[in-house]
Amino acid sequence: MSSIWIVAVIAAYFLTLLAISHFTSKNATNDSFFLGNRKSPWYIVAFGMLGASLSGVTFVSVPGWVGDSQFSYLQMVFGYLLGYFVVANILLPLYYRLNLTSIYTYLETRFGFVSYKTGAAFFLLSRIIGSAFRLYIVAIVLQKAVFDNWDIPFAVTVVVTILLIWLYTNKGGIKTIIWTDTFQTTMLLAAVVCTIYYLAHQMGLDFNGVVRTISESDYSRVWFFDDITDKRHFIKQFLGGAFITIVMTGLDQDMMQKNLSCRNIADAKKNMYWYGFAFLPVNLIFLSLGALLFIFANNNGIAIPQQTDELFPLIATKGFLPSVVTILFILGIIAAAYSSADSALTALTTSFTVDILDTKGMDEQHLLKVRRRVHIAISATLAVVILIFKAVNDQSVISAVFTVAGYTYGPLLGLFAFGLFTRYKVKDDFVPIVAILSPLICIALSRYSADLLWGYKFGFELLIVNGAITFFGLFLLRKKGDKVEKI
Repeated sequence: MSSIWIVAVIAAYFLTLLAISHFTSKNATNDSFFLGNRKSPWYIVAFGMLGASLSGVTFVSVPGWVGDSQFSYLQMVFGYLLGYFVVANILLPLYYRLNLTSIYTYLETRFGFVSYKTGAAFFLLSRIIGSAFRLYIVAIVLQKAVFDNWDIPFAVTVVVTILLIWLYTNKGGIKTIIWTDTFQTTMLLAAVVCTIYYLAHQMGLDFNGVVRTISESDYSRVWFFDDITDKRHFIKQFLGGAFITIVMTGLDQDMMQKNLSCRNIADAKKNMYWYGFAFLPVNLIFLSLGALLFIFANNNGIAIPQQTDELFPLIATKGFLPSVVTILFILGIIAAAYSSADSALTALTTSFTVDILDTKGMDEQHLLKVRRRVHIAISATLAVVILIFKAVNDQSVISAVFTVAGYTYGPLLGLFAFGLFTRYKVKDDFVPIVAILSPLICIALSRYSADLLWGYKFGFELLIVNGAITFFGLFLLRKKGDKVEKI
């Protein structure tokens, strides 16, 4: 397909986002940017959060996982449901009761200034690296598919991409994001469903034929109970999914900021429940796409890439399907990446402004100036990190950095759990030491557990261990006999 057509589609897509931003950011204030004036319709927030949860990496990786893991990912999705229940009934009531803008303010109330800054810093580190990694993957795909043909440098692609995100989030923030995410979630799901349709059409399958073909294939196995050392084992996946949801939704400023924009706690809970249950059919659609991609490749003699998450881009962009699928793929990956990146940019701006710069009590105009400068600085930081990834040009190193960033959610889990389930005060100045040692210990466990633990390999349950180590470290730092009243 001509690059001109792809660029035209991308341009139309971003013009739509800018139009949504124009209409939703009228009369926007700092409260609009941070919390959407606490007037967001819960059902709009719930639908938009689906897209924000599915990054560009997820868009190509979940279908690719089917080759090695079958449908075992659904075990984790069921764990997500338990996690969303915990978030809705333990964390959300706490955040609403304290009337928080940044959820990490709780740590100052519970432990002290140093713990508060530690939690906020760990979020900022995780989100900057994670968001840059996801945008890097998408930028690379667009560069190879389109912009290399026009000899446009990668740096220009990145800067323009970040600039566009900044343009439509700069004024309205969360007030705009909930509506742009709704549009992007629609585009993302439409891209996946339409791609399944075209795959099925090429294979001569109707709906019943698709269901039968997938269910009779080797890819449709969901449950794994036989080998506890297998990363796909049910207990590992289910508990891993539950705790991943707790930390990457309930303890993540990005996801919680949208929930806190709802009118009240009742609406926020509705949002969390519906969003959680919708995750099951959405991920089933992604896994079904993955199964069809592998079956299609095997039927047509297409070599499966060594990195299986490259299969979807390969089939979608290399002429194996009608040209419209290429456009659908580009739109889908953009929607997945930017619905995640725009809300992350807003959350990072909020956290840095509120948590690091301590703007409490600042007048509206001064706060506006500070917030806009931070928004620009965070945007520039994301661009620089993406360009550093490109300069490194080593996928294993970049993936390792992304993985390490994921370990930093463990200390947040331990901090919040210790705050919620004990009454102990801690030696606040020493909390950063525990927060740093915990992920370092877990990195070592991940690397050497097979040798030390009779062949046992950690999977997603390592997050639980990470949080437990932090919890134990805080217990050692407790002030004996000195307890807090219930917050």
